[in-house]
Amino acid sequence: MKKTLSMLLAVVMMAALVLTSCGGGNEKIFLATGSETGTYYSFGIALGQVMKDKIGQEFGVQSTGASKANIQLVAAGDVDMAIVQNDVMDYAFNGTNTFAEEGALSGFSAVATLYAEVVQIVAKPGITSVADLKGKTVSVGDAGSGTEFNAAQIFEAYGMTFDDINKQSLGFTDSADKFKDGQLDAFFVTAGAPTTCITDLATSNDFVILSIGETEMQYLKDNYGYYTEYTLAAGTYGEKQPEDATTVAVKATLIAADDLSEDAVYKVTKGIFENIDAIKATHAKGEELSADNGVQGVSIPFHAGAEKYFKEIGKLN
Repeated sequence: MKKTLSMLLAVVMMAALVLTSCGGGNEKIFLATGSETGTYYSFGIALGQVMKDKIGQEFGVQSTGASKANIQLVAAGDVDMAIVQNDVMDYAFNGTNTFAEEGALSGFSAVATLYAEVVQIVAKPGITSVADLKGKTVSVGDAGSGTEFNAAQIFEAYGMTFDDINKQSLGFTDSADKFKDGQLDAFFVTAGAPTTCITDLATSNDFVILSIGETEMQYLKDNYGYYTEYTLAAGTYGEKQPEDATTVAVKATLIAADDLSEDAVYKVTKGIFENIDAIKATHAKGEELSADNGVQGVSIPFHAGAEKYFKEIGKLN
């Protein structure tokens, strides 16, 4: 009897150990995204569904105030993962720009970039270069927004500042409306392309999408590690955009809390890039997913689990 009880106890203890060792990877991962009408949220929902179906990992997708708020949530330990712009991620890690007052945050690292958020400079016909914007009325995005910092950095590459323009600080929709009414010569938009406000503009107004010159492009790459070169293909906005435009993009990027286990992050990273077709079928932005793109534009350290996966497939040294 005692022997039977001992054997039973041993079996129970072994089962408990197995459950303990396997359970961490199956705990729900809480993912911060953006507003419920935005791309971050819809992509997060799609990602969560594919991860549940393909690797058995459940996600709790949360609607939030997007990049800055998401980084604060991860750093505070309130969520496990988040989708953020990689330039804002860089600002948080280094305590610059939107994080200059509160200082650098810690406790988070990069998993992978997901898709491009394109810096699009919409201008009146006849304007052919960013340099031509001197003295013009230009909207650079909401005050303190990521778009405003993108605009400032592009002007810097051209040896310009906001003092060289009649600066307006308007959101995307307001910028497009003012452009339609002839109150703006140009405006900046940082968003996935095609962008709704520009698509709508193309139904009523002529415009050009400005390219960034080779010298200025190199300056941005050399000085701001989160930028990648992006070709906005001719026809993205129909007949109003007959030629390619060469610009820069920041990346929607998945980050993770440093204390989220290496195994969990490895499993998710591997799960994403081995199930791209399933993500494509669920969300249009899945078209931009690739392991090559996943390591581009990352200017902060990778999480150990993501690093393990990318090294395993030869994308990191």
